[in-house]
Amino acid sequence: MPYPFPSDVSQRIHTHLERGHFQTEDDVLRAAITALERESDDLAAIQAGIDDVEAGRFRPFTEIDAEFRQKHNLADKA
Repeated sequence: MPYPFPSDVSQRIHTHLERGHFQTEDDVLRAAITALERESDDLAAIQAGIDDVEAGRFRPFTEIDAEFRQKHNLADKA
């Protein structure tokens, strides 16, 4: 499906192609969409963490650290 990109976007796509980062415009677009999807997933995970903290669903770091150190046979902090 051909799409007439704005000139600035087209230039950025062609810069990636010229540098050899991608073989085709489709490859550039796939990578861009993948990056957007990852960013969206990351933001959703961050928001879920914020929601958990605001709802009181968390444990103090010292508790998690002690549990991790015991599980992996690591010395207590000096």
